[in-house]
Amino acid sequence: MSTEPLRYQSGFGNEYATEAVPGALPQGRNSPQRAPHDLYPELISGTAFTAPRHENRRSWLYRRQPSVVSGRYQAYAQPYWQTGPDREVILAPEPLRWHPIPLENAEVDFVDGVRTLAANGDAEAQSGIAAHVYLANRSMERRAFVNADGEMLFVPQQGRVVLTTEMGVLELKPGEIALVPRGVVFKVGLPDGPSRGYLCENYGAQFRLPELGPIGSNGLANPRDFQAPMAAFESDAGPYELVKKSAGRLWRAPMKQSPFNVVAWHGNLAPVKYDTANFMTIGSISFDHPDPSIFTVLTSPSDTPGTANCDFVIFPPRWLVMEDTFRPPWYHRNLMSEFMGLVYGEYDAKPGGFKPGGASLHNAMVPHGPDEEAFEKASSADLKPQKLDNTLAFMFESRYRFIPSAWAMQSPALDTGYADCWAGLKDQFKP
Repeated sequence: MSTEPLRYQSGFGNEYATEAVPGALPQGRNSPQRAPHDLYPELISGTAFTAPRHENRRSWLYRRQPSVVSGRYQAYAQPYWQTGPDREVILAPEPLRWHPIPLENAEVDFVDGVRTLAANGDAEAQSGIAAHVYLANRSMERRAFVNADGEMLFVPQQGRVVLTTEMGVLELKPGEIALVPRGVVFKVGLPDGPSRGYLCENYGAQFRLPELGPIGSNGLANPRDFQAPMAAFESDAGPYELVKKSAGRLWRAPMKQSPFNVVAWHGNLAPVKYDTANFMTIGSISFDHPDPSIFTVLTSPSDTPGTANCDFVIFPPRWLVMEDTFRPPWYHRNLMSEFMGLVYGEYDAKPGGFKPGGASLHNAMVPHGPDEEAFEKASSADLKPQKLDNTLAFMFESRYRFIPSAWAMQSPALDTGYADCWAGLKDQFKP
């Protein structure tokens, strides 16, 4: 693949078209009797053929060898990557929090470095998600990965990530995210060495941009700010190992060639990246703290309108100008379950205990809100315009209850004293 600076295509769900060699894309048809340059046409469908046109996702790939050229699969052990919830875990309806998950000393790449924190739903029923962290210190070289169970949303927290995919290369840094569709082969490079981040494995409906309603035609994450890769292929010969996740298990197969051999492609199924600095934040300019739905970047809908399989929500830098208002999030109990992480900076509702690289979990109807320090500070603050800066928190919010993995519950990073942050909130009633 080229060493020149990466170029991207703009948009989300566009009809992209790109070729690494001029003339490699067939014109006027998808599967000619002989494709240009004697390439093999191959279709990858992200939705059923008969899905409504506005929801249909598919791309045509023109490659040097088709994906069927591979060896036989053998079982691959990765005991820390869990699919769906472990129903044997008995979980009290209490808030949970993890301190930053430390990078381990063992030399592992992305595949071996994934650790499941919590999951819900059922990959076979195509519902729910898993919330993972990845803890890796070695790039994938002659090894690739493909997930048949769900699409993968990357949220880097420490170190850049280079995603080499069948459709080209994406480079992202903390503050950026990337979405790799189900079934697309990729590998993960770590140009900065040891790297940590969060990962949402979405078993359900594909992530899409949320409806804007009364916001109007612009705002939140705008389609033009998403970037898809240009076609690129590896020209060096040599064997690869392909690791595939299917039905909750991992498998490995030898390949005599690189899976990154797509010379051209067109369609609307593609990996994309997005810089959260481009998010157009909406907020109150009068009073009260609006619902956090105004911070939704992407949504995976369920069969109940307005009740998401997963919402990906961010809390980026923004101005707070509300009058006569308690500005941090209020105390609340929600139908939706919330898995939260912090990429950098400080979260305004938990200034002391929630650190970058950590995570929290508040399941359905579990009370939560600002800790004692945040409540006291916000209750007596001078309500002049305030800029929340150098901060980026996020949420995977789901209609389904999360169940933490056994690894997460046994981790030394589990904050067993989390609930103590509210113990000092006294009865201040003054009749």
